[in-house]
Amino acid sequence: MEDELVEVDEKEMQQFFDVAVSVARKAGEVVKEAFYKEKTIDTKSCGTDLVTETDQQVEAFIIGALKEKFPSHSFIGEETVSSGGKCNLSNTPTWIIDPIDGTTNFVHKYPMVAICIGLAINKEVVIGVVYNCIKDEMYTGRKGLGAFCNGVQLHCSSCTDLSSALGITELGASREPSEIEVRIRNFRRLAEEPARVHR
Repeated sequence: MEDELVEVDEKEMQQFFDVAVSVARKAGEVVKEAFYKEKTIDTKSCGTDLVTETDQQVEAFIIGALKEKFPSHSFIGEETVSSGGKCNLSNTPTWIIDPIDGTTNFVHKYPMVAICIGLAINKEVVIGVVYNCIKDEMYTGRKGLGAFCNGVQLHCSSCTDLSSALGITELGASREPSEIEVRIRNFRRLAEEPARVHR
């Protein structure tokens, strides 16, 4: 049986957004405090897929804070799911959380680290908050209202040609030979004609 669609008015949506931003800032204080300290590190799917006690602590804090405000909502947390928890997306307002996006960067004290909180309603993401607490950059977005960084609206680049573009990529956590091979082929496709990105 299909879930019934959930109706949410503008006042409720604004409350969801404001709470998400506030919770991200508070979670950022925890991450920032732990950033330069020694960390207890474990692995998840492989030896390069890292998790720290701070990831788990921050996820528990975020879910607890959101659940206190919105007890009828559902939650999907990266650390909960990776340790065997449920990942169920329904029409119910569902918070999707990555407590420290960039855990490897966090471990190595490289400041590209973010708290990510999204809200899906009727299986569609309608709010996104990405907070780099180390650089104090708060990225926010609401469906139909645009995306912002620290309150300044973001716009897509006018660049339409890869040969005039800056490409940003990474190797990823998996060290499976077949996956590494695909990534190397993709790097080559970006570097060679016809793409030949600037960097």
